[in-house]
Amino acid sequence: EGHLVQISQVHRTGAVNVILDPTGSASYTIVRLVAWDEITCTDMAVRAVKEADAFIFGSLACRGAISKNTLLKLLPNANYKIFDLNLRPPFYSIDLLLEMMQTSDFIKCNEKELREVCNAFWFNSPSVRKQMQFLAEKCNTNQICVTLGKDGAILLYEGCFYQNRGYTVKVADTVGAGDSFLAALISRLLQGNKPGAALNFATAVGALVAGKVGANPRLDPEEIEQMMQNG
Repeated sequence: EGHLVQISQVHRTGAVNVILDPTGSASYTIVRLVAWDEITCTDMAVRAVKEADAFIFGSLACRGAISKNTLLKLLPNANYKIFDLNLRPPFYSIDLLLEMMQTSDFIKCNEKELREVCNAFWFNSPSVRKQMQFLAEKCNTNQICVTLGKDGAILLYEGCFYQNRGYTVKVADTVGAGDSFLAALISRLLQGNKPGAALNFATAVGALVAGKVGANPRLDPEEIEQMMQNG
């Protein structure tokens, strides 16, 4: 909601320089010293978090001391804490990631990020599912989702695994696909959909976004349903 957006008189709006390779995969250069490094904790923000069904946050929010302090104040007020790993060197540490994961109800990452975190804790199994189980035990979190690029995603939800092996799409631009996937997955879970059905819906949304130019393209419900049916 617009009234929650803070405006800095000192720092410019955050920016990310994105380069797409020939396959449409993106690499990012995140500009430093921008407005989102200095998000302050306000009564309005605390109230919004308390009233929200879910609070999604990423490790990049901890890059600046002010924003990190704000995040740590907001988290205890959240009803459902969802941590989206953003492993963008050099803006994270394993200790920070562990702290954030242990306070979360739901963790989302990609296959590479999962492997990097597990390796940091000397767990080197090549099995994605075993890595997820290790992380669940390490962080006392029973909801973890790992995206696998074109191969779909795996969801560990309250002790059970669910997998979607991906939908065929001609990739135009992967920017925004992961965020769209997560938003779709969480919204469906909060609406009471079964985990497998929620994962299928989210995977279709992520694939459709990757097949369009732009981070937040318009999607029609019919498109999503057709993707799930025909893949």
